[in-house]
Amino acid sequence: MLKLKLQKTPLIIGHRGASREAPENTLESFRLAWADGADGIEADFRLTADGAIVCMHDAATGRTAGKDLEIAASTVKELRCLDAGAWKSSAWSGAVIPTLDEVLAAIPHGTWFFIELKCGVEVIAPLKRALQRSGISPERIRLLSFSAPLVAELTQHLPDWHACLLCDYRHSLQSNSWRPSRADVLDTLTRSGACGLASADRAFLDRNLVDTLKALGKEIHVWTVDRPSNARRLYNLGVDSIMTNRPGWLRQKIAADENVS
Repeated sequence: MLKLKLQKTPLIIGHRGASREAPENTLESFRLAWADGADGIEADFRLTADGAIVCMHDAATGRTAGKDLEIAASTVKELRCLDAGAWKSSAWSGAVIPTLDEVLAAIPHGTWFFIELKCGVEVIAPLKRALQRSGISPERIRLLSFSAPLVAELTQHLPDWHACLLCDYRHSLQSNSWRPSRADVLDTLTRSGACGLASADRAFLDRNLVDTLKALGKEIHVWTVDRPSNARRLYNLGVDSIMTNRPGWLRQKIAADENVS
């Protein structure tokens, strides 16, 4: 299994691109992230009614594209007629919802691409075709999902690519415990065959868990990290990457800290 190599500063992935400044999940946002020095991007994808894979976090377009169309019930042509940038500011008016093929074609050589899948197993066949067409090395791609069954299917049907399990946690003050528990997370990782954990930035992720994951040969990626203090903590823990809405700004902050120390 390929392991990511952290440099002096952490491996920084643009969460939905440079989504603090630009409209999330658009080519404009991705290009800004790359221009700002991101090591790669993370983006969300869904399947349309006519079998295209498009870049969109929500199940419908109302929040980021004005008109409220359900992705799964719309054609790619209908979705591409929407303005996916004006909601952020007039400066981004005219941005369109990109397809997976368009994003793959734009990926700069040597950068990373984290693909979060927001649908089910029906995406596997068109996803495999798109990845194969792209010519991008599977080593530079990570497939992400909150669904352990989907991760297991990806591992089985796309063995050349690495699939990671996304996980968030909730802490109960009453019982002073996390759900899912550490044992549950590790068991799900093992059963799904995931190559690693894509974890929320929570106190749940501590030295003990990171060391356990490393001992199991699992990668550790963390979302969403927008504070330098949090990035420093995770870097000291030795995680493989951090996803941030502010890749350029965060890299500058970490580099400044390195220069001071």
